[in-house]
Amino acid sequence: MTADKPWLQVRGDPSVRQTVFLQQRVESLFDTRLMELHAVVQQLLCMRGVFHAKIHYSSNQLTCWLYNDPYRYRVYVGEEIFADGFLDQFEQVMPAYAPVIPAWDVGHILDVFRRLRFQDEQLYLRNASINIINGLIGVTFSCDGSHYIRYHAFHETVKLLWIRTG
Repeated sequence: MTADKPWLQVRGDPSVRQTVFLQQRVESLFDTRLMELHAVVQQLLCMRGVFHAKIHYSSNQLTCWLYNDPYRYRVYVGEEIFADGFLDQFEQVMPAYAPVIPAWDVGHILDVFRRLRFQDEQLYLRNASINIINGLIGVTFSCDGSHYIRYHAFHETVKLLWIRTG
């Protein structure tokens, strides 16, 4: 990806694309507690030292990369994320320099993820990521297609390609 091409699409497994209309989204734990999940992710990215978070909606996984240990990621699964005190294990950390994605927009991006997850029962969001440092947002759909979009182009690209209006 370059500055003049702020969006990269990678087509996935052809066998998955061929059968996409034979499948249907199955409600996951994350689906049933999506607002709570997104509130946790927003806290992690904006105040708890996480600079990259990947949400696996279908399999109930949250993968995080932290400022104070960027070479190792941590995987949290299912109910663990909703347990009392989950956020307490993360230090309150502010980034040393301004992230590309401002804290005030993280909630809006997560809301787009919610809309993409529930917009269609066959073509739905399977996982999504936000890296606030490099400004890259990733989304992968049930058809196994992945998209990597630079922050400055995210809202417009999503509006043009996926989000139904009206």
